[in-house]
Amino acid sequence: MDTNAGSFVAVRRLAGSDRAAGAVAFHHSSSAEVVTGSTAWIGRGLSCVCAQGRDSDARLSFDLTPVQEECLLRLQNRIEVQYDSSNREHQEELKALWCASFPGIELQGLISEQWKEMGWQGKDPSTDFRGGGFISLENLLFFARNYPKSFQELLRKQNGDRAIWEYPFAVAGVNITFMLIQMLDLQAVKPRSLFGAVFLKLLSENDRAFDIIYCVTFKVMDQQWLDMHATYMDFNTVMKATRRQIERELLLEDILRIEDMPSYKLLAR
Repeated sequence: MDTNAGSFVAVRRLAGSDRAAGAVAFHHSSSAEVVTGSTAWIGRGLSCVCAQGRDSDARLSFDLTPVQEECLLRLQNRIEVQYDSSNREHQEELKALWCASFPGIELQGLISEQWKEMGWQGKDPSTDFRGGGFISLENLLFFARNYPKSFQELLRKQNGDRAIWEYPFAVAGVNITFMLIQMLDLQAVKPRSLFGAVFLKLLSENDRAFDIIYCVTFKVMDQQWLDMHATYMDFNTVMKATRRQIERELLLEDILRIEDMPSYKLLAR
């Protein structure tokens, strides 16, 4: 996993009159205004102090059940897969993302100016997967297929009083994948944060828990963006606020599934 998430591009949001009804107005660099910036990611989660005893004797407890170990290993195997533009399976998943995002609109190619409409930095999305790997593509596709209403609302920036300079949808999605992997400490042998320990319990109940929390986090990020009246310069601040909210919700009592998180209610199918 590349710990340098790289740069992001903020594309100026097109006015409603610039979009044909029921269709997407594709634009080239000559008709789109682009601003670049850098993403600065915050560190790992808080230490998990689980053992009982005097404060000075507090110890970290990371014991996992065999089921949790198996679920973590499967997820880590997904995380380790880098996007390979020459891999036929990866190519097909990218095409599937396009079809789920813009149904009825023919994709001109895996390298095309059309991809900028989804919020990729350039005409080749494969160059933006370095920070999140193949799983970031899987996350976006899961979101599109399982919560299509919310996915389309975020993709097309349909809700709220939005800024002229909006965050790029697809690149934001890759950054969310990266942030969750770091926050939940998913590349460690055992969790080193309370958030990671709680998440592994949820993962053992549903092996798609990571994909679902990704969708929840994306909606929370967009809500934070609107609440802050943010522009592209505020992207990192919005992401930090998003992380804090997800961490708080994971530690609430009676959270037995990702679907029990309060922010899950933001999602619509």
